[in-house]
Parts: sequence; C-alpha cells; structure tokens
Amino acid sequence: MDGTGRVLARLARQVEVGLATVDLSLAQYRFLALLAEGSSAASALASGLTVSRPSVTAVADGLVSRGLVERRADDDDRRVVGHTLTAKGRQMLEEADQAVSARLEGIAKHLEPAAAAEAFAGVRRWHQALDGYRAEKLKARR
Repeated sequence: MDGTGRVLARLARQVEVGLATVDLSLAQYRFLALLAEGSSAASALASGLTVSRPSVTAVADGLVSRGLVERRADDDDRRVVGHTLTAKGRQMLEEADQAVSARLEGIAKHLEPAAAAEAFAGVRRWHQALDGYRAEKLKARR
C-alpha cells in the first residue's frame, strides 16, 4: 500500500503522545510489554526489541531507577542478568495500555463505528503477524 509507512509513523507518534501522559517513552513501553511476557536476559530483550544490548541497558537503567523493573543475577551463571517487572511496573504497564487505548479510541471516533472496529481488528491481525514473525526469528537462531 502506498503511504502505509507514513501512516504507521503518524500512528506511532500518537502512541507516544498517549504514553507521555503516564511518563513513559515508546522504548520503555516496549521494554515493559516484552517483560510482561516473562523475565528475560538483556541479550534476549535486545533481540526481542530489535535494538543493541547497550540500548537495552540504558532503557533498563531508567526503569530500574523508577522501581518498575528489577535486575537479578542468574543463580547458574552470574554473568547473565535477568529482568522482571515489579508490581509497580505491572501497574504502570496497565496504565500505559489504557492511555494508549484512550488516545487511539479518541482518534477512531472520526470513523464510522464499523470502520473503527475494522481498524482495531486490523491492529490485532498485525499483532498476530508480529508474534509469528518473532517466533520464526527465535526458532531460526536456535
């Protein structure tokens, strides 16, 4: 589709605006969302977020300092550091999800109800596609 990337960039900006109301960046939101799927080592987070390991460390540092994420050394390998969401981090992620949803719902009000439902269904389909893509990439690395 012509211009799809531009529309997605505009949509990403609206997600950032929603996140600003709960004082999270898009990178922090993505980090918390990935952690919500389970604790993870920095290298796995970097892969899941498609960023460098130093970028993960920088984002994690900010989230740890806010009490949203905990770092824990692996009992079997002290070189591996795991990350988990704290209760405060789970609450923040829920608030962020609500803020983003409210922002997108406010924009979707400019569509007919059936078209708005179709737009949200399309987002859910992209979610499925992204999950499948990530699973395929993880399987290829093993």
